[in-house]
Amino acid sequence: MPRLPGVSHRRAVKAFGKAGFWVVREGKHISMTNGDRVIVIPRATPIDGFTMGGIIKDAGMTIEEFKELL
Repeated sequence: MPRLPGVSHRRAVKAFGKAGFWVVREGKHISMTNGDRVIVIPRATPIDGFTMGGIIKDAGMTIEEFKELL
């Protein structure tokens, strides 16, 4: 698995927005959906690479695809 540096939650939300996800709920975590999948992004800066990798996998994307959206 390629290395993924820590990413701020704001950059992650923008990147997933470009991939077709939108925010459905905000609180301590941000819930996003694309109508098929639901992902939950913690409000942390930075989100560590291991956690971010799991979120990317839940979104049905690869790390390379996500890096292109950043």
